[in-house]
Amino acid sequence: MTIHDYVQRRQLTEAARLLVDSDQPILAIALASGYESQQAFTDIFKAMYKTTPAQFREAKTYYPLQLEIHLKGEPAGMHFTKKDIRFARLSDADDWMELVRLTIDGYPCLDEVEYAHNLRRYIAEKRALILRDEGMAVGVMGFSADSGRIDFLAIHPQYRNLGMTGLFLDKLASELPEGTELSLTTYRAGDKADTGYREEFCRLGFAEKELLLEYGYPVQRLVLSGEHTIQPQGR
Repeated sequence: MTIHDYVQRRQLTEAARLLVDSDQPILAIALASGYESQQAFTDIFKAMYKTTPAQFREAKTYYPLQLEIHLKGEPAGMHFTKKDIRFARLSDADDWMELVRLTIDGYPCLDEVEYAHNLRRYIAEKRALILRDEGMAVGVMGFSADSGRIDFLAIHPQYRNLGMTGLFLDKLASELPEGTELSLTTYRAGDKADTGYREEFCRLGFAEKELLLEYGYPVQRLVLSGEHTIQPQGR
């Protein structure tokens, strides 16, 4: 994600909040967000949120497209293995949720309150994996063991180019019966709101399956064959 993309997404997130929490005219919000016309604002808002500003306001259901990212120094760890990934404990919950906020761009329509409630269940049922570095969560995964479905996977923005996604997939495969097919849902092809998640999954060997709607948002299910060897990403 470029700086321009980040700024645009932050502006649209603030605009979305104002649409729900204020009675400011849409044109005023558009101009305050840096757009020269209401139509230009509507076009980019719909591309990102899959609904017009007027419809978003009427629905009164706000969710952020991008929250603030406060980056730290260079990652302390550069060469992780799947042995560094462990099952999460309740004491990890706060750091886990902090990472969720940093990676909200990968999960449109995410309800943080509902998510935090479900996280405790995942932890109790040993369906939550975490990797920590320098006292913080840098990678997390929630999954359904019976189906091989990945319900949530997040990597810290500063660690996304270290092969962490493949590492988590490898770890999950080792925890499930041999040959289990892994699946997840992500953005559909061409979605302007996608900051690179779909491309990464396809590069790792996931194949396209059916188109779905999740929480009203258009997504696509991807699957990774149980016989597929996960190729390491460049570091």
